[in-house]
Amino acid sequence: MAKQRKVIITCAVTGSIHTPSMSPSLPVTADQIAGQAIEAAKAGASIVHLHARDPEDGSPSPRPELFKPFLEAIKASTDVVINITTGGGHNMTVEERMAAALEFAPEMCSLNMGSMNFGLFPMLERKRDYRHAWEETYLANSRDFIFRNTFKDIETILHRLGEERGARFEFECYDVGHLYTLAHFLDRGLIRPPLFVQTIFGILGGIGADAENLVHMRRIADKLFGQDYQWSVLAAGRHQMTLGTIGVSMGGNIRVGLEDNLYTGPGRLAGSNAEQVGTARSIIESLALDVATPADVRSALNLKGYTEVNF
Repeated sequence: MAKQRKVIITCAVTGSIHTPSMSPSLPVTADQIAGQAIEAAKAGASIVHLHARDPEDGSPSPRPELFKPFLEAIKASTDVVINITTGGGHNMTVEERMAAALEFAPEMCSLNMGSMNFGLFPMLERKRDYRHAWEETYLANSRDFIFRNTFKDIETILHRLGEERGARFEFECYDVGHLYTLAHFLDRGLIRPPLFVQTIFGILGGIGADAENLVHMRRIADKLFGQDYQWSVLAAGRHQMTLGTIGVSMGGNIRVGLEDNLYTGPGRLAGSNAEQVGTARSIIESLALDVATPADVRSALNLKGYTEVNF
């Protein structure tokens, strides 16, 4: 009998896209980030993808000292796989974006596979009262913002975090060309399988959140990587569960969390990250599939183990 496939749920807990005025549930302080990550793990997430925020105003921050309290708290409470961003936030340098991962040497890091326009300004169309001065400006400035990750930047991250510190990567692919960039680094031997490929849909500047695009991205990934990768689907906003369900039914994994979507349904703000994880778990189990544990992920992705991190 064939072994039952296990589906990986990644939870992106806070990110750098949404601002605090958009939802009272968006975690900002170390205690809030740790608490929501731990509850997401209890609900079924086997990977938590983590950013830090300034606790005073909720703005995205690369400062390692802001990561340290919640990293230690999460590790003390659960064996979930901890994934530290190298995407950071707007206008952070590559060195700033790597700073926390360099200091704490996690099992996993995210890695955007290219430079791209990254438009958040359409969020301004929804009128709201912003609690902090930076929020509206941050969104508006994305009209003239390019997220930078050149070939040299990617090489630097692969070397300093992968080769030197033993991290594996969540390869974030926002368009078809990013898959080919990933294949380029694989061909050069700068990365090794198994790969964890996060295909991302619905960010303005990247590929659209259409089922046809999802199928096409899967087809190209299969062509480039064969059996040497784990495929995951991240769809922004209202597309989160719809495309995630299609991805799971096609043999993939799913990413949820308040970084990517603040809602659980039309007009209904999610109360927590764990709420979205619970919805994803229900979808997976309704398809007669099992949810992967952190131990399953460590085995599938050949991770170094939680005893080998610096926190």
